[in-house]
Amino acid sequence: MKNQLVTSPLLFIVCLLVLLSGCSSPSAPAKSATEAGKPESTAEPKKGGTITIGYMDEPDTLDMYKSANLAAAMVGSEIGARLFYYDPKTQDVKPYLAESYTISEDGKTWTFRIKSDVVFHDGTPLTAAIYKQTIERALDPDTASPLGDYLFGAIQSIDTPDDTTLIFHLKEPAAQLLTNLWEPAVTQPVSLAAIEKIGADYGRNPVGIGPWKFDSWKTGESITLVRNEGYQWGNASEKNQGPPLADKLVYKFIKDSQTMIAALESGSIDIAANVSAKDMKKYKESKEVTVLERMKWGSSFLEMNTENEILQDIQVRRAVNMAINKDAIVSGVLLGEGEIAHSPLSSSLFGYDPASADYDYKYNVEEAKKLLDAAGWTVNAQGIREKEGKPLAVELLSWDIWTRTSQLIQGMLKEIGMDVKIISLDAATVVDVAGKGSFDMALMNYTDNDPNALSLFLHSSQIGSLNHSRVHNKEMDALLEKGSATLNKDERKKIYADIQKLVVDQAYWVPLYVEKEFYLVKNRVQGVSLEPMYGFGLQDSWVKE
Repeated sequence: MKNQLVTSPLLFIVCLLVLLSGCSSPSAPAKSATEAGKPESTAEPKKGGTITIGYMDEPDTLDMYKSANLAAAMVGSEIGARLFYYDPKTQDVKPYLAESYTISEDGKTWTFRIKSDVVFHDGTPLTAAIYKQTIERALDPDTASPLGDYLFGAIQSIDTPDDTTLIFHLKEPAAQLLTNLWEPAVTQPVSLAAIEKIGADYGRNPVGIGPWKFDSWKTGESITLVRNEGYQWGNASEKNQGPPLADKLVYKFIKDSQTMIAALESGSIDIAANVSAKDMKKYKESKEVTVLERMKWGSSFLEMNTENEILQDIQVRRAVNMAINKDAIVSGVLLGEGEIAHSPLSSSLFGYDPASADYDYKYNVEEAKKLLDAAGWTVNAQGIREKEGKPLAVELLSWDIWTRTSQLIQGMLKEIGMDVKIISLDAATVVDVAGKGSFDMALMNYTDNDPNALSLFLHSSQIGSLNHSRVHNKEMDALLEKGSATLNKDERKKIYADIQKLVVDQAYWVPLYVEKEFYLVKNRVQGVSLEPMYGFGLQDSWVKE
C-alpha cells in the first residue's frame, strides 16, 4: 500500500523557519484560578470591554492557507471555525461546523453533513461547495500553500451533491485526516468571493466564519478583532454558543520578554503569552494574576545519524542513551517545569505508550561504559575512547535555543569517553545540513496533534528530508503505513506502541523532554482557558472591570 505521509497541518519542526513555536489526547487542562489556590470570581459575566494579548511574534499573513506561522494560526483560529473540535475531557473529536459524519467500511469515503445556518462575516452562506473550493485552492500549486499537502493530500476527489453534503473520496484510508480537520486554524473554510473582491490584500483583510471579525492591522504593533454579532454556532464544549462577550480582542506584538512582563504589570496587556518558567514562578502566588499552563504536543530529542561511521553501531547509540541524565536536563534547562520524554511521542499525544517509561533506557553511566568496552572502544590517556586508532568523537549540531541543553549533553557524554564538539548554527541551516545527512548528532523538536508525524521522521521515503537519522527499516515502514491507514483507535494505539518500542530498541534517538507553555492572565479578565494544541479558549471569557 502506498504510504500516506499526510500529517498534522502545523508540524512545527525545531521552530523551523517562520514557525516560532514554542504536534489523540491533549495535554493536561490548564490550571484554573481555583486550582491555583485563588478565589474563584463570583461576579456574573457581562458584555463589553477589550481583551489585550501580548504575543512575541507577528503573523506573516492571515490567509491561513498561505502560512505555516504560529502567530498567524493564533489569530486565525479566532477569525475562523472548523468542521470539528477536540474535546479534552473525553479525548474525542466532535462535530463543530459539521452536524454529523460517516466513514465507509473501507475507510476511503468520508461523508459530512454541515450546518445550514452558518454565514461568513460578509454575509456569504457556508455551503459544501465552498468547502470544496477551499480545499481545491489549498491544493492548487498557484496558491503555494505550505500546508495543502499536509492537510488534504489524502483526498483524491470531492463531491457536493447539495449545499450541506460534503463527500471526500480518499486515495487510501488516512486516520490522521480526522485529526487534521479539528486543527484550530488552518482547515477553516474561506470565501472565494471575498478573496476575489479583496484581491492581493486578502491576507491583511481576511473574511472568516468565527466568533471574531477582523478590524485592523497596524504593522509591527497590533491586530484588532471585533465581536461577530451574528455568531450563533459555538461548539458544544462552550457555555456561550453565541457572540463573544468582549467588544474587542487585540493582539499586541512585544518581542522582548521583559517588556512583555512590564506591559502586564502596567495593565497595557491582559494576557502575556508564552512566558518563561522563570517569569512564571514570580506569579504563582499572585492574587492579581492567574497562571495557565499546558504541556506541548511534541517533544525535544537528540537524533543520531545511523549512517555515521561511529553511530551506525547500535551499541554506541544505546550507550549514548544511557549516558544522558534527563532529570538533570529538565532541572537545568526547564527549571523543573516539564517532563522527561521516554519515547518519540509526547505523553500529551494520542498513541503514547505509558509502558515506555519502563522500557526506555535508564540513566546508568557504568552500563554505558560497559557497552562501549564490549564494542571495542578503549580509553586513552586523555580520557577519550579510541578504536583502531580513531577517537570516539562526534559533532553535535545546535542553535541558540539549545545552548544549555547541548552543553549538558557534551559534559554527560564526556563521562563515558565520548568527545563532543558543539557546532552552533541557525535553525534553518541545522535542518538543511541534517536533511543532507552531513552530521553526526543534532538537537530537534516537533509539535503535532497526531502520531502520524513520526512518518516524516522515520519512514525511509523521507531520507533526504526530515528522516535525519537515515532510518531504513522495513518493519518501521510497514508499521508507519499501517498506523496511518488504521481507523480503529484501539488498534491504532497498539501499532504506535510497537513503533515506540522499535525506536527505543534501535536507539535512533534520545528522547529528552517535553516542555510546558505558560500564560499569565490579569484577573480583570475572567473565563480564559487554553485550547488543547495552541491558542486560547475565549468564548466564555469576559472583562470584569
